Amino acid sequence: MNPSHPSSEARGAPWLAAFHAGERATLEGCYREHVGAVLAAATRVLPTVDAETVTHDVFLRLLTDDGMRATFKGGNLGGWLSVVAQRAAIDLFRRRRKEVDLEEAGARLDEASIATPARDAEGAEASQLVERFVSSVLPEKYRTLFELRFIQQFSQRDAAAKLAMQRSTLAYQEQVIRRMLEDFLLGDEP
Repeated sequence: MNPSHPSSEARGAPWLAAFHAGERATLEGCYREHVGAVLAAATRVLPTVDAETVTHDVFLRLLTDDGMRATFKGGNLGGWLSVVAQRAAIDLFRRRRKEVDLEEAGARLDEASIATPARDAEGAEASQLVERFVSSVLPEKYRTLFELRFIQQFSQRDAAAKLAMQRSTLAYQEQVIRRMLEDFLLGDEP
C-alpha cells in the first residue's frame, strides 16, 4: 500500500461519500490502486484477453453505475472489487460455454453451405472484390487482422490471442479497417 494513498477503510466517511458520488479523482485512485488485483481475480477464471475485458467492464460499471457503487458500504475495497471481478468472469465463462454449444449446433444446421451455381458466381465475385481491397487499399500492417476477423471470422477474443495484442487495440484496428472497407465499397477509394 502506498502511504500517500491510504486504504479505503482508513479514509473514512468523506472518502466513502466521494466514492458513492462517483467523484472522478476518487474513482481514478480506486482504479490505480486496485486494477492489478481486479485483473488477477479475473485471470483466475479466464484467459488474460478475456480477463482484461472483465477488468475494463468492472471499472466502467464503477464509473457509470451509481447502484453498483452504493453496494459498497466500506471496508476492503480491493477485496470487494476482486469479488465483483471474479463473479463477472464466471458469468462470462458460462456465456462463452453456451455460445460454443450454440455455434456447434448452428454449424450442423447451416444450409447456406449448400453450393449452387448462383452462389458459386457470387462467391467468386466477392473473392475478387476482397482481393482488390487487400491489394490496393489495405495497408500491410492490417492484413493479418483482416484475414483473421473478416475472412476466417475469428472472434475478437481468439484473434487478439493469436496476434498477441490487447483486445481493445484489436477493436480499434478493426474499426479502421471497417472504415477503409466501407469507403472502398462505396467508391470513395480507387
